[in-house]
Amino acid sequence: MTKFFSIDKIPFKGKDNTDPLAFSHYDPNEIVMGKRMEDHLRFAIAYWHSFAWPGGDPFGGQTFDRPWFPDRISNAMDAAKIKADIAFEMFTALGAPYFCFHDADVRPEGRNFAENTDNLNAIVDVFEQKMDETGMKLLWGTANLFSDRRFMGGAATNPDPDVFAFSAATIKTCMDATQRLNGENYVLWGGREGYETLLNTDLTRELDQLGRMLNLVVEYKHKIGFKGAILVEPKPQEPTKHQYDYDVGTVYGFLKKHGLEGEVQMNLEQGHAILAGHSFEHEIALAQSLGIFGSIDMNRNDYQSGWDTDQFPNNVPEVALAYYHILKGGGFTSGGTNFDAKLRRQSIDADDLLVSHIGGMDVCARGLKAAVAMIEDGTLDAELQNRYAGWETKQGKDLKSGALSLEQIETLVRDKDINPTPRSGRQEYLENIVNRFV
Repeated sequence: MTKFFSIDKIPFKGKDNTDPLAFSHYDPNEIVMGKRMEDHLRFAIAYWHSFAWPGGDPFGGQTFDRPWFPDRISNAMDAAKIKADIAFEMFTALGAPYFCFHDADVRPEGRNFAENTDNLNAIVDVFEQKMDETGMKLLWGTANLFSDRRFMGGAATNPDPDVFAFSAATIKTCMDATQRLNGENYVLWGGREGYETLLNTDLTRELDQLGRMLNLVVEYKHKIGFKGAILVEPKPQEPTKHQYDYDVGTVYGFLKKHGLEGEVQMNLEQGHAILAGHSFEHEIALAQSLGIFGSIDMNRNDYQSGWDTDQFPNNVPEVALAYYHILKGGGFTSGGTNFDAKLRRQSIDADDLLVSHIGGMDVCARGLKAAVAMIEDGTLDAELQNRYAGWETKQGKDLKSGALSLEQIETLVRDKDINPTPRSGRQEYLENIVNRFV
């Protein structure tokens, strides 16, 4: 088949660039804080939004015209292979080192579980060859346990044990595929692990089922010797009204209850953080604090809409603060920056796929460099240390360590006539510091 895109390789042209098919800020070989920019950001391209989504919305259907869509080619496996050809053409053009996929993104839907598995394994064969030819790597794989009507009542949390069994078996095949492709993580997003109404929901039962499923995943990870991280992706709502994996704090409580806080980390998405009423940097910082930060899905939400719009990032200050907290926590290990973002349904040209990712990668590069500059400047760190300096004194350490009882603390306050004077949090000053770099 003929080439899908108009260019084979996106060049880096620097900050004065006006070519939409060239990078202005993302230079993979630029050394930032002692590492190549590519190694800091670890970009990945999402198979689902780029190649599986037809451009529909709740009020209208397909707007994209793609050579692998069913209306263009009738043989489903041939279509999946054409899709793979074009996907790797795009990965190579962008120079992104990783990609991510759900099983349903890459394989045709079969008549049953066995046919689904055969179809997935056939595409994994194709991926193995293409990855060997191009040097592409898999950041993570996952199972789509939300699109098919069998999952309308959930997967792990479904009232029907047959759906639980089908879901568990599907996860196993996707973990096997991820292992075959040397994936560096495996993700679980509970797309319909929640409920619409308590009138037909047993919360205790469903949460126990979800805990059993996650334990099965961890047990199988160790059984097959999978070296990557198991990641859970929080989201507060949509598609179900009440999602069990609402945010980082909620998921951490769930992991603690089931003894999994040392086994499972978080894959955090900017859009999901916004839906939960948080900022992206809040979710990242909290996950870092709790020791469960893993990877990110980079996108943005429309702040005037109450749903997950999955737009490409274009807000450098927001992105800079996200990478600031990622770098402060030591940076990515097995995780990376996956573009869980999709074109607007009117962006119908093939090259729009390239342009959108170029813009997102440039924004992330600018955000990363701003974050590095803030860290190297040191003013934010110094202000933070100064704000909590009292806790580093002997009295502060005794209060925190438990060396003093409540009665002894009362005596201390009386004897020293402790009468605190409030100090400014200096928020506007700190925000102005951030603005120096973005």
